[in-house]
Amino acid sequence: MFNKNIKLVLAVGTIVFAIYQFIENNIGNGIMLILLAAIFVFLYFKNEIILLAFLRLRKQDFPGAKKWLDKISNPEAALVEKQQGYYYYLHGLMVSQTNISQAEKYFKKAIKLGLSMSQDLAMAKLNLAGIAMTKRRKREAQMLLKEAKTLDKHGMLNEQIRMMKQQMKKI
Repeated sequence: MFNKNIKLVLAVGTIVFAIYQFIENNIGNGIMLILLAAIFVFLYFKNEIILLAFLRLRKQDFPGAKKWLDKISNPEAALVEKQQGYYYYLHGLMVSQTNISQAEKYFKKAIKLGLSMSQDLAMAKLNLAGIAMTKRRKREAQMLLKEAKTLDKHGMLNEQIRMMKQQMKKI
């Protein structure tokens, strides 16, 4: 809910106060303040609103996830670059049900900004391959499927990739 710069200021202030508590021999207070500062640093790298939107998507609650994402009014100013990638990735997942042209824009922007987990990147490329296939761009879809398969290290998307390849043979 806080801006990324405010989170850093709170973390630094908390660490300074923790050091003061250590000097005053209040070790327990100092340890708790260090843990509190660690939470601020964690929330700098992982935005709390995006985490809550992911939880809503796990429950297949698309309107709830959209409600959480709408709370971020200016993602370029409020989020770190990787968080912006996930912001557009989540928008792409939600819009892909209704508007594939808009979803394609969101997925491309998410890939350009970067996603930290290779599984998420593979899923974004798989969705882009599906969109390319529906728009009759077979060569692009094959290339994206190949990239998704190399990014899927745990084999979680093997079934979807195989089904998409079978559908591509029909085109």
